[in-house]
Amino acid sequence: MNDELMDYDEVLERFDPVLGLEVHVELNTASKMWCGCSAAPGGEPNTRVCPVCLGLPGSLPVVNGKAVESAIRIGLSINCQIAEFSRFARKNYFYPDMTKDYQISQSDEPICHDGWVDVEVDGQGFRVEVERVHMEEDAGKSLHMGGAGRIHGADYSLMDYNRAGVPLMEIVTRPIMGTGRYAPQVGRAYMSYLRDMMKALGVSEARMEQGNMRCDANVSLMPKGSDVLGTRTETKNVNSLKSVEGALRYEMMRQGAILAKGGKVKQETRMWHEDGEYTTPGRSKEQAEDYRYFPEPDLVPITPSREWVEELRATLPEPPAERRKRVIEQWGLSEREMGDIEAVGALDLIEATVEAGAKPQAARKWWLGELARRANEADVALDEVGMSPAQVVELQRLVDAKTINDKLARQVIEGVIAGEGEPAQVVEQRGLAVVSDDGALSAAVDEVIAANPDVAQKIRDGKVQAAGALIGQVMKAMKGQADAGRVRELIMEKLS
Repeated sequence: MNDELMDYDEVLERFDPVLGLEVHVELNTASKMWCGCSAAPGGEPNTRVCPVCLGLPGSLPVVNGKAVESAIRIGLSINCQIAEFSRFARKNYFYPDMTKDYQISQSDEPICHDGWVDVEVDGQGFRVEVERVHMEEDAGKSLHMGGAGRIHGADYSLMDYNRAGVPLMEIVTRPIMGTGRYAPQVGRAYMSYLRDMMKALGVSEARMEQGNMRCDANVSLMPKGSDVLGTRTETKNVNSLKSVEGALRYEMMRQGAILAKGGKVKQETRMWHEDGEYTTPGRSKEQAEDYRYFPEPDLVPITPSREWVEELRATLPEPPAERRKRVIEQWGLSEREMGDIEAVGALDLIEATVEAGAKPQAARKWWLGELARRANEADVALDEVGMSPAQVVELQRLVDAKTINDKLARQVIEGVIAGEGEPAQVVEQRGLAVVSDDGALSAAVDEVIAANPDVAQKIRDGKVQAAGALIGQVMKAMKGQADAGRVRELIMEKLS
């Protein structure tokens, strides 16, 4: 990175930032946009393809009805108008990830238009206006071999067309102005809202790190007092919330340094480098690209009835912001506690656990503690760790009944994740139940007292905090299968 950067505060003194975000959302439909091939990610390269998604001569596309339904629900969720008539177009360009040399997309007749999303940053509200939501197909995947893994400098490239034709929604904002110093955070908050909404709608996995959802982040600077938009850059395929904020901030500082010296910002695409948190040039966009759009002759227009649109509107989930406010109030959480839940993606799991019978505090304890730790160690999402909300409820019931304690509960979790059965079965099979026989506990306490006369004398002399050392030794002797509270009672009875 050799870019000169202007101090962020100085950028804000001299310029007003203007943002534009183009968000691609990969739908989780079973089949592709125009054919019956599986849309699931992965698979051996070029095994989930057919003449339609390869664009072979004579093949004809058929629109995926579920994808159209998802597009309408997405539009409704961000306050868009649903077009009574929209149609597909051919976007013509040559690139090896599209074998037919064009992409079926939507041009000037999108399915959804004129929407908005309200976000909050540091207690201030900002409205992001959405210009359109349009349907299209994803391209294949290029693997550039040699060099740095990018097309520039690569020795050769390999093509995998499994992803070609997967349903893709593009959500495009109008220029976002008036955000001031909060511009990068507004971009991040908007992306966070969309991610949460896509998950709530159930239309996409919305895992940015896996490419289910990605952002092309546009930014330009406008001199204070001017109403002329500056030259923008477009940072392509940014795939995390942190990176969206970082890319916007970096470009503001980079462009500010260029303009301050009387230079001109070059209109171009740029690439974000996660490791060093900087951008580098991609390709020039000095000239407007002529994609030669024309209506797709092989697909009929989309004309959703008003009745169907209203039926879909009735299926919309609670908006993420409203849900967040409700959960904070119902569970008595602080903003920081709610932030911890959101950071590990645990809200759905905790809420499901509460609905299944657990108290919010207990549900949070397990999902944010032991289960989050195990998910992190296994490098899997929290909902893939191997334990269900119902099993967490059963685990807590065993703790409440003093059948096990928290320490033993961790072993139960280990057993459940390993596939040994339900929590109660794991307790029985591993022999993890807490020892409730006072005779066995009393004998263990006597042995520990006898082995630690100096500590015992301190307790007799009134230093009751010293009992912790004896309790720990008794618990160790009982392999953790003792009620620590009862052990303490026995120690104090014997040394009073």
